[in-house]
Amino acid sequence: MTPTKIKLLDQKELQIIWDDSSEEVLLLRDLRKFCPCATCMAEREKQSKMFIPIYSSNQVTIRNIKQMGNYALQIEWNDGHNTGIYEYKFLKSFSERVNV
Repeated sequence: MTPTKIKLLDQKELQIIWDDSSEEVLLLRDLRKFCPCATCMAEREKQSKMFIPIYSSNQVTIRNIKQMGNYALQIEWNDGHNTGIYEYKFLKSFSERVNV
């Protein structure tokens, strides 16, 4: 499963159209909240289940997106955070992950 089109929508959402013609529209704040990098994962593990992160607009605004091989996207956020590698499999199932 690979994206055929990736588009930022009003700097609030990321639209991904997949090669099977399905579409995902992902909130940027949720992508940042569930950043898959080791630092963010460790930070989430330290927090209680009741913790609600609050992000500044700088932290949820995308500066750049790079394709990583044929398996992932690397998102560089406006605050400089860029270590999250968002695998396509992760992004494809992201809506299910957020609603858990």
